[in-house]
Amino acid sequence: MSSLVAHSQKVCYADYQHPCYKIAYFQELPQRVGFQEARQACIIDGGNLLSLKTEGEQKLIERMLQNLTKSGSGISDGDFWIGLWRSGEGQVSSVACPDLYEWADGSISQYRNWYIDEPSCGNEACVVMYHQPTASPGLGGPYLYQWNDDRCNMKHNFICKYQPGVPSTVTAEKTYTSDNPEGPFQTPVTDTGIIPNLIYVIIPTIPLLLLILVAFGTCCFQMIQKQKDRTKTCPEHSTLWISKNPRKENGMEV
Repeated sequence: MSSLVAHSQKVCYADYQHPCYKIAYFQELPQRVGFQEARQACIIDGGNLLSLKTEGEQKLIERMLQNLTKSGSGISDGDFWIGLWRSGEGQVSSVACPDLYEWADGSISQYRNWYIDEPSCGNEACVVMYHQPTASPGLGGPYLYQWNDDRCNMKHNFICKYQPGVPSTVTAEKTYTSDNPEGPFQTPVTDTGIIPNLIYVIIPTIPLLLLILVAFGTCCFQMIQKQKDRTKTCPEHSTLWISKNPRKENGMEV
């Protein structure tokens, strides 16, 4: 089950005081899952199905999906489960149907982004975020990013959300902006691990290291050359000294 999101990219944010997200998209329809399967996959991976607190967070997710579409990954039509559902399905209640929906992670956010005439209620108790870029627009406009209630056993992609964390090493990537320029959702980073970050540190120092290596090699060459010159000149000096200072043996010059 956890393999459903194992190869997805987790997107976090610079100060690590805000949530992280994973988009689980399956191009093959048989690989997509029902609401409870998606919810369980997120829980096993350490998160929950996406809950949305504000319009700014909604716009952030839309921007992430747009970037995914532009990435050339071949993403096509396919709605995404989010963590909103009507858990009291079938129960008699005096509360209006739209007010029965709640977040599976326990969030109390009242933010909603329903498509026109949704939720339709009935047997549709789980919520998806529309992602049908090739579909003709309906009365509420394109079937993109607004919400629709659907039967919980239908097969869809899904989005996980994770509590803020502090990874050991990070590297900044492309910025996703929200409607609120002062909001928290502006500078995403991805956890790349220590080795890739060491590479980013080492690569800029390569020219300096090469310069030091060349200087060191030149110095060593000059020292060796001087040592060779000294070795050659020593015998000449010795011969000259002997010729000017002949030894005497038995009172005779030798």
